[in-house]
Amino acid sequence: MRYLNLTLLSLIISTFIIIGQTQQNIESELILLNVRTGKEKVILREKRHFEAPNWSRDGKFLIINSGGKLEKISLNGKYLGVIDTGFADNCNNDHGLSFDGKWVIISHNDSRVSSPGGNSRIFILPASGGVPRLITANYPSYWHGVSPDNQWVTYCAMRNGEWDIYKTHVITDEEIRLTDAEGLDDGPEYSYDGQWIYFNSHRTGRMHIYRMKPDGSEQTQLTFDEYDNWFPHPAPNNKDVVYISYIENQNGGHPFGKDVKLRMLNVETKVTKDITPVFYGGQGSLNVHSWSPNGDSIAYVRYINDTTN
Repeated sequence: MRYLNLTLLSLIISTFIIIGQTQQNIESELILLNVRTGKEKVILREKRHFEAPNWSRDGKFLIINSGGKLEKISLNGKYLGVIDTGFADNCNNDHGLSFDGKWVIISHNDSRVSSPGGNSRIFILPASGGVPRLITANYPSYWHGVSPDNQWVTYCAMRNGEWDIYKTHVITDEEIRLTDAEGLDDGPEYSYDGQWIYFNSHRTGRMHIYRMKPDGSEQTQLTFDEYDNWFPHPAPNNKDVVYISYIENQNGGHPFGKDVKLRMLNVETKVTKDITPVFYGGQGSLNVHSWSPNGDSIAYVRYINDTTN
């Protein structure tokens, strides 16, 4: 039944709003991975929970989320401070930068509102920090992508009990529904050329990667394997798409603390390859756009569950 399934999905998606998902005995590693050579570098390892790296558009630093705050980290792992997000101090792990690098877009768990699917609303503010401006009056809304002209944001949202993908103009706040398929649609992200929005969908009963035109047309499935595939991130070359795969069926969810790996699909050749071995991660490892500006590397988070302490 559609309603029952969506109720279950509402419970699953509530993991979005667990800020930091603080775990005892968890160490977090911030990793830069060159997807062309396979070489990776751990630039930060700390005994705390952080997640969801973004790579700055100028290539000089990373943004991570910890405890609802956005922290800047240098490419050598040096702490560069917290981005001042004003009253929006309960950010979940759906955040990122505009293509011009001037704005940061956040999903803030807004205590002023509530709904069965959560209270996340999308705000925009200067990348250097400042007063957030509300983009999505409706909630819950979880940001994932911005158009190359910086005029539209796309996101997963629950409206009338159904989880689908929407887009909203950053000035007019006009909200447009893009998907209406059975099951959860999530993780929408624009390609660099603006021709496609990539996303993941549970419409077949397993989570797979899809893409569609920015108006919602030509929705096409891209993965057909035995994994649960989440959060596609198209590369600057408009050919490669990196995403995270759960080894086991998660029944429409993307929990923390599971066996996962990162994979890369070339949409021209249709060839998919593993770019990491299986590691301990999931929610928080690769939620949002994290490509380097030159398209050679991505940033992701791996976790170590030290239960010996």
